[in-house]
Amino acid sequence: MRGARHALWTACAAAAALSAAGCGGDGSGAGAPGVFTASWGDPQNPLEPANTNEVQGGKVLDMVFRGLMRYNPKTGAAVNMLADRIETSDSQNFTITVKDGWTFSNGEPVTAASFVDAWNYGASLKNNQKNAYFFGYIEGYGKVHPETGTQTADTLLGLKVTGTRTFTVRLNQKFSTFPDTLGYAAFAPLPRAFFEDHAAWVKKPIGNGPYLIKSYTRGFMMSLRKWNGYPGPDKAQNNGVDLQVYTDSNTAYTDLLAGNLDLVDDVPAPQLKFIRTDLDGRYINVPAGIIQTLAFPYYDPRWDKPGMEKVRSGLSMAINRDQITDTIFQKTRTPATDWTSPVLGAEGGFQGGLCGDACRYDPGRAKKLVQEGGGLPGGQVKITYNADSGSHKEWVDAVCNSINNALGNDKACVGNPVGTFADFRNQIGRHRMQGPFRAGWQMDYPLIQNFLQPLYYTNASSNDGTWSNKDFDKLVDRANAESDQAAAVKLFQQAEGVVRDNMAAIPLWYQNGSAGYSTRLSHVALNPFSVPVYNEIKVG
Repeated sequence: MRGARHALWTACAAAAALSAAGCGGDGSGAGAPGVFTASWGDPQNPLEPANTNEVQGGKVLDMVFRGLMRYNPKTGAAVNMLADRIETSDSQNFTITVKDGWTFSNGEPVTAASFVDAWNYGASLKNNQKNAYFFGYIEGYGKVHPETGTQTADTLLGLKVTGTRTFTVRLNQKFSTFPDTLGYAAFAPLPRAFFEDHAAWVKKPIGNGPYLIKSYTRGFMMSLRKWNGYPGPDKAQNNGVDLQVYTDSNTAYTDLLAGNLDLVDDVPAPQLKFIRTDLDGRYINVPAGIIQTLAFPYYDPRWDKPGMEKVRSGLSMAINRDQITDTIFQKTRTPATDWTSPVLGAEGGFQGGLCGDACRYDPGRAKKLVQEGGGLPGGQVKITYNADSGSHKEWVDAVCNSINNALGNDKACVGNPVGTFADFRNQIGRHRMQGPFRAGWQMDYPLIQNFLQPLYYTNASSNDGTWSNKDFDKLVDRANAESDQAAAVKLFQQAEGVVRDNMAAIPLWYQNGSAGYSTRLSHVALNPFSVPVYNEIKVG
């Protein structure tokens, strides 16, 4: 949700002192009819589908690639895209048929091998892909991506091309909802050019989605243009998007008001009280599959010793969620009462109220629990967050003020800003956190499994704090093996109960998607992932 702007931001600050029109560029799209501008942040990693697990890179992948499945931009339901058929009789062996007539933008046909080769690449330990874990269900994963030592195979045993447009997948356990996961970017197909000249492909990715990447200057802009040869039903309704990098969402909002930017999808908290009048109704605020939490560094023994679950629960009780979501976020956030999202619904596994008293503001109980748990490690907690979004500083400061008031110590909690999202994520990846840190989660696909397993399963891809619990892992394994979806959801709900009992992370609030846009745009919408549906936006 952020990026790196460095030199450009320095220039922008100077310009802003002289003019109300920031540094967003020309929102009129001069010289490029039908093209609009949108705020963005540099992605952490190169735009390889299996190596992108954060929002900004994900936005681009969703424009440049199409996979076997796609999530309906209104409902979030998984529907066939390149998949003609996905068949199974036992929820463990799948036969997949790829639709005919699809090509990459360089003219190469999309075949079964386009998927199999991409998945083998993504799973391989030697390629060090962030999303390798998503291939962990496929038989042979342990040999291509062992937990320790070197890999002993280059391809997944469970993948086999059986025809130009057909391949089979054998999982190492039953996973009834496996097809629903295949809309996630990690499962996108790749052209031969990716493997034949990888360095060139990384500089200018070639995909099979409705947009082409025209150019990218890190810290400044990525330009995408409509691919006229796109064969899918969801063709771009505009001629392209210029994604402009901002490290300060307030600056982006200022540029929107000044007519220098067309679309902002990370509205800063200070502007929420004004946005409806500022934009004369050109404002979207809809529920999204996003939850904000505070994660903990369990690799630091101070946070993983017996009794610390009381300290974590005490800190949770010290946070006045109602006040913060009302005053800072203008009710565009809802206090969290579990670890998933209301967008799942009760049938999908949402358990409103699961957190119970631990998520209710109770300063007296909070102080007592922290004391019973042995006190704060080092006498103080530092909440680390990326500073390239104004909203994060405001809410972290508010959380710390609430904790300080509850514990009767004005130095019990302080914010610890990191300059950019990329730097923040790099520090997390290197296990540099010394206390709680911001851990917002935007669902990859609308399943309760996605809110739990990637974050809390032992050694999972996004388990940044390295929390581990055998009971949780066993319940997740049982849920994934369950062929009946309702029964699987109940097991995942039991697993979430283990997260609650240990306060593995502190749930803060559920987030709505919010966006503001210029008079040039129409048909602007956010999908359930809080990402603009770029291909549906019309210009003029």
